[in-house]
Amino acid sequence: MQPKTSTHKFSVKERARYLLTTHDKTYDLLVVGGGATGAGIALDAASRGLSVVLVEKNDFAWGTSSRSTKLIHGGLRYLKQLELGLVREVGLERAIVHHNARHIVRPEKMLLPIIEEGSLGKWSSSLALWVYDRLAKVNKTEARQMLSKEETLAAEPLLPQGIVKAGAMYYEYRTDDARLTIELIKTAVEQGALALNHSEMLNFTYDENGQVTGAAIRDYILEEEYELKAKHVVNATGPWVDELRAKDADGVEGKRLHLSKGVHLVVDRQRLPIQQAVYFDVRQDGRMIFAIPRENCTYIGTTDTDYKGAIDSPRSEQADVDYILAACKEMFPEHPLTEDDIDSSWAGLRPLIHEDGKSASELSRKDEIFYASSGLISIAGGKLTGYRKMAERVVDQIVKRLGIEASCQTEKLVLSGGDFASEEEFDRFIQLRVGEAKQISASPEQIGRLARRYGANLDLILENAFALHAEVQNPADRLLFAELQYALEYESVGSLADFFIRRTGKLYFERAAIIAEYPKVMQRMLKYFNWGPSELQLQMQELQQAYMQAVDFA
Repeated sequence: MQPKTSTHKFSVKERARYLLTTHDKTYDLLVVGGGATGAGIALDAASRGLSVVLVEKNDFAWGTSSRSTKLIHGGLRYLKQLELGLVREVGLERAIVHHNARHIVRPEKMLLPIIEEGSLGKWSSSLALWVYDRLAKVNKTEARQMLSKEETLAAEPLLPQGIVKAGAMYYEYRTDDARLTIELIKTAVEQGALALNHSEMLNFTYDENGQVTGAAIRDYILEEEYELKAKHVVNATGPWVDELRAKDADGVEGKRLHLSKGVHLVVDRQRLPIQQAVYFDVRQDGRMIFAIPRENCTYIGTTDTDYKGAIDSPRSEQADVDYILAACKEMFPEHPLTEDDIDSSWAGLRPLIHEDGKSASELSRKDEIFYASSGLISIAGGKLTGYRKMAERVVDQIVKRLGIEASCQTEKLVLSGGDFASEEEFDRFIQLRVGEAKQISASPEQIGRLARRYGANLDLILENAFALHAEVQNPADRLLFAELQYALEYESVGSLADFFIRRTGKLYFERAAIIAEYPKVMQRMLKYFNWGPSELQLQMQELQQAYMQAVDFA
């Protein structure tokens, strides 16, 4: 069976045409925020038949939704805090998100070494994982397996023999958080939503009774300001939730955010050649962090520290780097990492709900909905894994306010590119495309990487590549330009940074490729958008700043 591709065009070049539909229109719902939560809300509402518009001041997934640990995971550590409801919900959601987006949500074996003076003993680990399996209704093939010391060291020989006592193997799901968000946005657009990146909400608009009726928008693509009218407005801006609440007449009343910073480091796989993902104790403070192999890299994280700096620019600082390197040195002593080994890093902010007297690592990861007297709805907290249920809870409130009956449709709604019935079907799809792509001299590794990035929509990229066969002689350039063309036409790319950071992830995992590729990509985007000298300079500065920030530990 041929998997379904998405043929719905979604280009910023069509922005002016898209906005013609907004004149004199009042939407059922305006969503402010283009991360996973906002995208999930837009998709849920559009799939129930509501008219929806979403605005994002930067690019989709620009904030937390491109700077997570890149796992759809069940929150094993939350068992320590006895958050059984949260563990159950996100555990069940893992399977749903996997089934709906098999190309970007993949099963991942996770090794949990049990060490001397660690936070978990052998019996407590076994019990925790047993409870975890049952709360999350884990199927038998992915159920936890307890390991002896010898089995643990065989599974990961780089672990320190002196402190490892035993281990456990369980499953999580790896993802590309930014790609997942983009697929959510694209699917929402297919369902009828209007999604506008590079469009900032300036202020709310109100009726004579003080009820919010929409927002004034600054569109950085068109360099225009306009008003969007909506019956209901949702603030789903993650770390910026309180900033937007402050713009509302009610201000920030009652509960507020507590921002926590999480940093990850990326090294070459040869510098930390682990055989599989490892979730391990940091004995100095009792926290746990991940080390996860990804193609030619290994990334490690995360930290969990209070953050009071500029929300738009969290940085990896020296203390963050030292903490992660020290943790790695203890757990992988034969491969001690230094700062010189770091290829890149990222820092993201968790929008947690403040509780007096609790540190960032002690705070709950539960989401909460805030209701203002103006009618504004804000949602904060939560995890990437729980985006769908968070969206369902918000949209349930919207349809209730609208006085209509429309149930959630997203549990079985396949995301753009994810039309595969099983892992085996997806693997067969890759093998078939590898064979076809030999005609354009594309390697199996290149096709596999693109398939895991775009799923069934790889077919549209290959169509582009075949069309470029005569024009572009270099096979690598041919695939690069075909991918860029797809991103421009179907994924609302508006900048060099959009493409290299959030559509492809190259800033973090293929930084060397950016040096070789960005001049070629820049030339094609220059022609596509007809950029002038000043705009071109801004584009280069934005990418260069992000490139340097990935290895600059202030």
